[in-house]
Amino acid sequence: MSVTIDPSWKRQLGQEFQKPYFANLIAFVKQEYKTSRCYPKGRDIFAAFDHCPFYDTKVVIIGQDPYHGPDQANGLCFSVKDGIPHPPSLINIFKEIKVDTGTPYPNSGNLERWASQGVLLLNATLTVRAHQAGSHQNKGWESFTDAVIQTISHHLEGVVFLLWGGFAKKKASLIDTTKHHILTSGHPSPLSANRGLWFGNQHFSKTNMLLAKMGKPLITW
Repeated sequence: MSVTIDPSWKRQLGQEFQKPYFANLIAFVKQEYKTSRCYPKGRDIFAAFDHCPFYDTKVVIIGQDPYHGPDQANGLCFSVKDGIPHPPSLINIFKEIKVDTGTPYPNSGNLERWASQGVLLLNATLTVRAHQAGSHQNKGWESFTDAVIQTISHHLEGVVFLLWGGFAKKKASLIDTTKHHILTSGHPSPLSANRGLWFGNQHFSKTNMLLAKMGKPLITW
């Protein structure tokens, strides 16, 4: 498995790829993909970066794990491939967008359309074994994706970070809040949303208000 990633990110993250932990991580992932069914497909592991070049990044949404069901994960957090039923968290995201911005509920759960506008849809762990949530955690992916967040924080300005749920909120310590914006809320999963911690956060209209103030193009959610 060769590391194929958009050149703009490769330039920024080149040092990470040379670190011992990353070599160990790739060895682990290669072995897992050989011996078990894993998601997403190998070519999609770095899809979040390929669909959102480094200098185009305006918004970062942080997820935890890829979906671990058949044909769901496409390398973008919360996103599924065209034609795949929407998972519960994604349903709640689309419901909030409809109430918040008036955007109709979409047929497709493929969020490549957001990524192409500068939304980095970053899972903290980029791979997972089928039907085993969290199975590739603590193998090195978190070190890599933390470095991604720190690189964005250091080299870019005015990025809006959307941190949903306790896991994502812990990433706030990696972000320079004198240069960037952070919006936090509960997670869109039913467990959190049904307790009143997700709906009404208005993160999608608030993000566009922040982008407008900075003179950046708005996101069509």
